[in-house]
Amino acid sequence: MENITKEKNCAFYASDYHFEMISLPYISKSMDKNEEIIILTENDLEDTVRTLISKMNLKEEKQTQILGLDWHNNDLKKFKEISKKTKENANIVIFIKGKENYIQNINKNIEKWTSRNKHIKIIDCYEFFEVEEKIDEIAKEYDKVLGASRM
Repeated sequence: MENITKEKNCAFYASDYHFEMISLPYISKSMDKNEEIIILTENDLEDTVRTLISKMNLKEEKQTQILGLDWHNNDLKKFKEISKKTKENANIVIFIKGKENYIQNINKNIEKWTSRNKHIKIIDCYEFFEVEEKIDEIAKEYDKVLGASRM
């Protein structure tokens, strides 16, 4: 029997900065494990992540690594990257940040692009205020719910 290691996690955020504060510790740990990190986002996060990183007490090397990730909204380019990394059988961590409809659509596409790769962690990041009435219902669909922690 084939070992399936696709992991589905979620997080809830109140703002772009809050999303970044929740995700950065996880991103940092994933980088330490040499996992490929891809951020699919409904809106561009380049400016907010630069501002946040500049205020954090991180080693310069870690700052450079984090800022080297693609924080822009360019899904097609990122799907091509996912496809390439899937063919390489890389360990991939994919953050999907946006409204519920965006997350659902991106997940459908990811299934098509990654059906063969079993070394994938997907972290769906929902806007808290959009889904607050059904957070418990959403959280039950996932392996883990990420929360804010320190780097």
